[in-house]
Amino acid sequence: MNENLIKIAYLYEDLMNTYGDSGDVKILSFLLKRQGYDTQVDNISLGDEFNAFDYDFVFFGGGQDFEQTVVAKDLPRHKLTLDKYINGGNPMLCICGGYQLMGDYYKTNSGITIKGLGILPLHTVFKADKRMIGDTRYMTEWGEVTAFENHSGQTYFDNTNKLHPLGEMIEGYGNNPQDHVEGLRYRNFIGSYSHGPLLKNTNVANAIAEMIIKRHQDRISDENAVK
Repeated sequence: MNENLIKIAYLYEDLMNTYGDSGDVKILSFLLKRQGYDTQVDNISLGDEFNAFDYDFVFFGGGQDFEQTVVAKDLPRHKLTLDKYINGGNPMLCICGGYQLMGDYYKTNSGITIKGLGILPLHTVFKADKRMIGDTRYMTEWGEVTAFENHSGQTYFDNTNKLHPLGEMIEGYGNNPQDHVEGLRYRNFIGSYSHGPLLKNTNVANAIAEMIIKRHQDRISDENAVK
């Protein structure tokens, strides 16, 4: 076993990768390499087996409505492992469509309801009259973030006691035009509408890299204890 190998799961890379979201994984791989770690990125796609606890980090990018509909049919197979992984405090980053699918549902422009995993108490509704597109700026616990958003889905938290925003808006829309917040932070789960990619903001990227290293060290320790 290579104890310096960090394993990353990229969910549906072939279908959910808009506006440079794959760059988030590339940036993390670069930062981890600088700290002496190798990375293995596995694309988990339609029909593939997946156990989140085999990994140190899970990434889920954004996609258009059609791709989300396809992915949403396959995704429920992974609900149990992702639910335990997220609620266990393990690091995961979801962008745009991936973020939406962790909630209860996404109601599309055509009135179709795409069922999400329901792991997190949130929902998203497509509003055709309000496309949220352009540069964004918001303040997080790690400092200011600049990014790009392009979505008509408006996301709302159904339990504000459990869920907390990733940041407070300075410029742009974020989750929706009313709440003036961007994304979600729940334990070590982060959801965001930020493309560009998000992790060009090295303050956030370094924070996630630290989460990944901590998870990796714990996983290796547990595996060694079983031997």
